[in-house]
Amino acid sequence: MPSPLPGAGPRPLKLTLAYDGTAYVGWQHQARGTSVQQLVEAALAEVEGRPVRVHGSGRTDAGVHALGQVASCEIWHTIAAADLARALNAKLPPEVRVLAVEDAWRGFHARFDAREKTYEYRLRVSRVSTPFLGRFAWQLRPPIDVAAMRAALPAIRGRHDFGAFRAAGSRAGSSVRTIREAEVEAGAWPDDGLEIDPGAQRVAVRLTADGFLRHMVRNLVGTLVEVGQGRRAPGDVLAVLQSGDRARAGATAPPQGLFLVAVRYEPGPTDRPNDRSR
Repeated sequence: MPSPLPGAGPRPLKLTLAYDGTAYVGWQHQARGTSVQQLVEAALAEVEGRPVRVHGSGRTDAGVHALGQVASCEIWHTIAAADLARALNAKLPPEVRVLAVEDAWRGFHARFDAREKTYEYRLRVSRVSTPFLGRFAWQLRPPIDVAAMRAALPAIRGRHDFGAFRAAGSRAGSSVRTIREAEVEAGAWPDDGLEIDPGAQRVAVRLTADGFLRHMVRNLVGTLVEVGQGRRAPGDVLAVLQSGDRARAGATAPPQGLFLVAVRYEPGPTDRPNDRSR
């Protein structure tokens, strides 16, 4: 591998990653347990020959997965981006993959420069649970009224105070967020050779917003599932939202069904938002 150029400044990099979060305490460093951030930093340090600090676009919780997590860092090494991706994957466990490494603009920060994030929560609806897919979906028994779930979505689209759907320990300065897209997709579970019930249904809740509060997606999904189960009316979601009362919302959906799908950035340097929340 080539050596760093004498006197050259550090290279800002953008890393795109996918990971199975089942065995990890989440993206961010924790007092106990292994985090994805810790693994990526250790792999980069082996290449760089010194510690490297990595910043993720969001702090995915323990058990949550990513298809398009974005991270930023700076290194002095002149290794080509594609070679760095291969080197990191050789050092990381198979549950964590670097999909791409790109040179970024000076000062790029994966979290503060993010303009939009998309999460997808996956439900598997079947009378028979499967031992093969439970790591990647919340398994529920039928029936689930998808039409009722969809009828509840207009209440959460747009800019609102989502305080009723934030975790109790959320430290975000503001609970106002803008949900730009909210969809519920449904269909047969894909025939991937692991599905044991031909009648299993796949329901996916996909949300795109300018940012999310801690547990916001999981709390929204937990509430929508109660709508789908007939335990509350679609119109109740608006009442919960307007109340700002977490106790009125549904239970927090389990982590294994949640995926960080994508993070969008504006091209080139951008102003960073003042609210440094999730």
